[in-house]
Amino acid sequence: MSPPPADWLLRGAGNGGLERIEAFFQGDAYALHRHDTYAIGCTMAGVQSFTYRASLRHSLAGNTVVLHPDEVHDGHAGTDEGFRYRMLYVEPARLQQALGGVALPFVTGGVSTDRRLAHAARALLDHLDSPLEALEEDDAVLSLALALQAAAGSPERKVAGDFRAARIAREFIHDEPDRVVTLDALAAAAGRDRWSLSRDFRAFFGTSPYRYVTLRRLDRARGHMLAGRPLADCAALAGFADQSHMTRQFAEAFGVTPARWLRIFRAGHDLTNDARSFKTTGGGPSRVRFD
Repeated sequence: MSPPPADWLLRGAGNGGLERIEAFFQGDAYALHRHDTYAIGCTMAGVQSFTYRASLRHSLAGNTVVLHPDEVHDGHAGTDEGFRYRMLYVEPARLQQALGGVALPFVTGGVSTDRRLAHAARALLDHLDSPLEALEEDDAVLSLALALQAAAGSPERKVAGDFRAARIAREFIHDEPDRVVTLDALAAAAGRDRWSLSRDFRAFFGTSPYRYVTLRRLDRARGHMLAGRPLADCAALAGFADQSHMTRQFAEAFGVTPARWLRIFRAGHDLTNDARSFKTTGGGPSRVRFD
């Protein structure tokens, strides 16, 4: 029989604002303790068991764990196979600022199956080996705060948005596409506080500032690709950290990798040329493979 795997813990690439970890434990993980932060995580494999608010809880793969500040808890594997999870620690004040100063959301039970909350947590935890951009982190924190609020059953406060400020922020993004955009810079340009501006931008333009910036980068990357530049150069010219960063964002936006998109585009272009040839010569278009 092979020996049981050793417990391990990895820290995610740091940004200073958030601590992110991935860990595996078999048996007891940690004794009763408490944080002054929210601890929000995703169970990746196994059964993650813990005592929380005087009750034993169990989180399965795909569930989201939400431990509120100053709540005593422990942790252990619920089965002999152990458990693996990812967790982020975020200061309560940061979530409260994102929500406009309302009371902190409280998700009862410590374990949630809410899909919106899971998606928001995974946005911060999926790529631990890569640091988050400042705008990416701010957008993700707001999404997490709103998802926590919804999962807690708290009504989302409706306030009149500022379209002028959102429009100025959008123009700021377009004016100098090569600059690094932060939420602080957008707020300064628009004359609005950063979290209100982020909410207004989503309301008026249907997506977050970071997502909007990313899609504009992808537009530029596609232009460079069609001009025949190498993919690594396309990534750098469009403002991505590297080619793998561009590939990940491209696939999330369009459902295919940059290389496959380029092959498909060129195949369609060739098919169009064949159709034109058919009209002038009477020939038929060649068959085009997309795999």
